[in-house]
Amino acid sequence: MKPTKGKLLIAEPAILNDSSFNRTIVLLTEHTNQSSVGFILNRPLEYTLKDLLPDINCNFLVYQGGPVEQDNLYFVHKVPQLLPESIEVDNGIFWGGNFESLKELLNNEKIKTSDIRFFLGYSGWGKKQLDEEMNQNSWFVGDNDFENIFSVDDGNLWKNKLLQKGGNYKLWANAPSNFNLN
Repeated sequence: MKPTKGKLLIAEPAILNDSSFNRTIVLLTEHTNQSSVGFILNRPLEYTLKDLLPDINCNFLVYQGGPVEQDNLYFVHKVPQLLPESIEVDNGIFWGGNFESLKELLNNEKIKTSDIRFFLGYSGWGKKQLDEEMNQNSWFVGDNDFENIFSVDDGNLWKNKLLQKGGNYKLWANAPSNFNLN
């Protein structure tokens, strides 16, 4: 399967030494001949939105989106009717939108955690960089077959995708994250 907008990049077990992407799942929000952009779905941080933006009265968890521009906040959601200027990624998933509208909606509790996810930073690849990483077996591509990706248990997301792929991936799915503790 080729990477396309809306697909999931699943880190191969072979990239155990890559601290940025070890055991991650990235939702691709853009994929062109020039670049790819996505957000890590299973790296929650110890911050809430209110910790980062005190004028927003909301305790939604913030995730590490990737190693690029980690001082910027991004969001992916499924409520484009509430957020003008949203960009459709795929199948009812949208990226960005009018931030002033978002702040008002969050402060008035009009958006639920199952509608949106926030990220510090993003994952990005330059021209042919992702193709090279795929050829080096750093990633495999999977479908976003979740009914609601914002409600998925992010703690088992990588493991479950490996189990779904089957074969030798089942062994890696159950391997400890730190082999030194084994």
